[in-house]
Amino acid sequence: MISPTLPAELKAALDAKLIGFSRTDAAQRAGRISNTYRAGGGSGTIKSDADALAYALARMPATYAAVAASLNALTEIAPELAPESLLDVGAGPGTASWAAAEAFASLQSFTLLDANRTLSSLALELAQDSRRLADCRYLPGDAGTNLAEAAPADLVVASYVIGELSEHDQRALGEAMWAKARHALVVIEPGTPAGYARILALRQQLIASGAHVAAPCPHDKPCPLTAPDWCHFAQRLPRSQAHRQLKGAEVPFEDEKFIYVALTRAPVPARFSRVLAEPDIGKAEITAKLCTEEGVELAKVPRRDKAAYAGARRWRWGHAVMAES
Repeated sequence: MISPTLPAELKAALDAKLIGFSRTDAAQRAGRISNTYRAGGGSGTIKSDADALAYALARMPATYAAVAASLNALTEIAPELAPESLLDVGAGPGTASWAAAEAFASLQSFTLLDANRTLSSLALELAQDSRRLADCRYLPGDAGTNLAEAAPADLVVASYVIGELSEHDQRALGEAMWAKARHALVVIEPGTPAGYARILALRQQLIASGAHVAAPCPHDKPCPLTAPDWCHFAQRLPRSQAHRQLKGAEVPFEDEKFIYVALTRAPVPARFSRVLAEPDIGKAEITAKLCTEEGVELAKVPRRDKAAYAGARRWRWGHAVMAES
């Protein structure tokens, strides 16, 4: 399992770039960019080096945390997975590549694809400070149209990308990413009902193409959740003083809500139930909402069953637990 916090090399590289950079200006730029993203404008508003750095300083910590949690879930379910090559689709400043480098010591080559040249330049500058990413390859081009130029990779990751595309282009990108993935594909989106709907559509599409769900689902069946409920998770990460200033926040931590799907070519060897919400720990019992192979279940673990109760006390939102629990 890897930490949700930025690697020391990446944090140091970002801190170095912050020297002499107005934090007030960075906060304003980050705010404008965030508003554009929420409105569906994508990365087109990032046009200068200052824009790219402001975006990276504000968003890389949370995006990294979500990708790290998603990759942790994959490695927990498929511990034998040892990819040697990575394709980072819609890489931006390279956040997912940094997380993958931490998660998989086996990775030897990194290919990053993104249409925004300003973000690409920043990604390459940050990668120079990494022992693992220094020789990464960056391909210019739009994820929806230029993916064909990329070579297949053992692991393909796309974080916070598909929401920028039309429904038709999302399907085309899903098909193209799966075609490039030799062993596994991981896609992460914001933990909103819209983000969940996009992941759900991609999941259904690629299962029909032969993919197997490794995480978060304990099955390849249709999602058992019904509206207005939706599947998503949260990863807490600490905020540095600079990060708080950029975000205009006083709380020393941030909870990044996200949804993901990890798909593999080969069936996973074991199935685990997934905790869909923070468990309710009562005096008499622990109640937890689980997604199981049979559907959504409200599991109740009585205190009198000391061993099971002790195990259930460690359950957290998003955790995988043994199916018989």
